[in-house]
Amino acid sequence: MTDLPLEIERKYLLRGRPEMPGALQVYEIDQGYLPGDKLVERLRRQRDRDGDTRYFRTIKLGSGVQRTEIEDETDQRTFEHLWQLTGGRRLTKRRYVVAHGDDHWEIDEFTDRPLWLAELEIAHPESPVAIPAWLAPALVREVTDEKAFSNRSLAR
Repeated sequence: MTDLPLEIERKYLLRGRPEMPGALQVYEIDQGYLPGDKLVERLRRQRDRDGDTRYFRTIKLGSGVQRTEIEDETDQRTFEHLWQLTGGRRLTKRRYVVAHGDDHWEIDEFTDRPLWLAELEIAHPESPVAIPAWLAPALVREVTDEKAFSNRSLAR
């Protein structure tokens, strides 16, 4: 049996928009969750600056810094069919992908509420995270282990 893919990341609450350098990419994201308690399946529509749209189905297992993440790209028809089931469990955000050395920070501006979060995928759960100088003034605290800041908890 092969190892399941892992997502290892840290998440930070921001007080507002950081003075970030130019973003490598900006995405408009619509995200919703299918009904279920034990199996959490996420649907995502992601549009880039050029108007290209991609659709994803994702299952994440676990919580905290390291989680199992199984993601599959899907088509518009499947997305729209399943999207109907996500009512009351949705969020919208604008994601800025910003390079800092070898790191790619994801800065999420939630467009359905006043909230900003920063995420960084790391190689190992104990990997040190160097907060960039441009991000530090906006940083409130790390919220990786706070369930209230998981996207699933934020979906409404």
